[in-house]
Amino acid sequence: MGNSYSSARALRVVHLDHTTVRGGAELALVRLLAAEQAAPEPAWVPAVLVPAIDEDDVFAQLPDSVVRRTRGVRQSAGGSGSSPLRMAGLAARLLCQAVLTRTHPNVRTADVVIANSTRAAAYAALALQFSRTPLVVQLRDMIDEESLGALGYRLMTKVVLPRADAVIGNSRTTLAKALPFVRPGTAAVVIHSASGLTVSAPRSPRARPTGPLRIGMLARIDPWKGQLELLEAFAAAFPTGTAQLELAGGAPFEHAAFAQRLRERAAELGAADRVHLLGHVDDTAALLQHWDIAVQYSTRAEPMGQNVLQYLAAGTVAVVAEEGGPVEWVDDGVNGRTVPPRSVAELSRMLHELGGDPAQRERLGAAAAQTPGLLDDAAVAAAHAEVFLDVCRLRSVRRA
Repeated sequence: MGNSYSSARALRVVHLDHTTVRGGAELALVRLLAAEQAAPEPAWVPAVLVPAIDEDDVFAQLPDSVVRRTRGVRQSAGGSGSSPLRMAGLAARLLCQAVLTRTHPNVRTADVVIANSTRAAAYAALALQFSRTPLVVQLRDMIDEESLGALGYRLMTKVVLPRADAVIGNSRTTLAKALPFVRPGTAAVVIHSASGLTVSAPRSPRARPTGPLRIGMLARIDPWKGQLELLEAFAAAFPTGTAQLELAGGAPFEHAAFAQRLRERAAELGAADRVHLLGHVDDTAALLQHWDIAVQYSTRAEPMGQNVLQYLAAGTVAVVAEEGGPVEWVDDGVNGRTVPPRSVAELSRMLHELGGDPAQRERLGAAAAQTPGLLDDAAVAAAHAEVFLDVCRLRSVRRA
């Protein structure tokens, strides 16, 4: 299985994802491959393999040059808090998907296989046991039971990470939690996700929005992303007045009911006319140009948060929970503000402070756009190409 590495041709890389629903991992993969295929000389020939096509097919946006294939059994949402019966069903689907993945022609002839999501990593590691094909694992979740569930944590620590030839963490925090479980010699790097950043054109002071204060969160609608906490903090900070709260993001993975709960809670707080659920927004750069304050406030430590990178690159004042990957980017009082996690009162206090201090917002926004280390999608793709080349070189040396 697999082929000897040859520097005379572009690598054949198969990207595995367990869903086509529009999530952060899937959007990042679309951006990554679009940037790579736009390069004058693409470094790899990509194929995307998914078990099934969902109604919301984010990969329909991929360039025509990217091979798309479907084989397998649909992977249901959730799993971390499932019942024993549902967990058994999940395990059965993973095993079936592993068999179908291993025998797929694109996988059999790949130079590299990369798992783009945690679920895909589980069946990829099973599929590639005892094979010579390098496996790269894209780490987008914290390696703990709270994030992965009991079964997911066992699979990740006992099967996936020990099998990986390289791991790419979206933050130092994410990578650090994985390192105890990888084999000696495994390539381990931090590359932030392809987030659609334009890092050369920060917002100028003249472009600051006029009109009412606008506060927003860019994240899929999901209880752990913190939309409810932000709503409560907003209502406490601005019980009256014209300040607006905008929640941008779809509600995939069975969370439509939570979106409705947010609307109901806004009405209970007397803020229904000032709270807006925008749904999925494609042009996030234009959206961020109209926000005065942008918030990340996940209820557990966020591995990275593509939204935080987008806030910074846009020169929008970022308020983030003081834990996880975001604090690797936001220096409190320098290029944004941090607040203790899971404290509506502290978040409300910060929103009230920033809302009444345009000079502070101006200073932080200007510094945000100059945050070092932000990469556009082409640079992210180039960094991935180096990882793919490294694992192929290493495999060639080992075989020799």
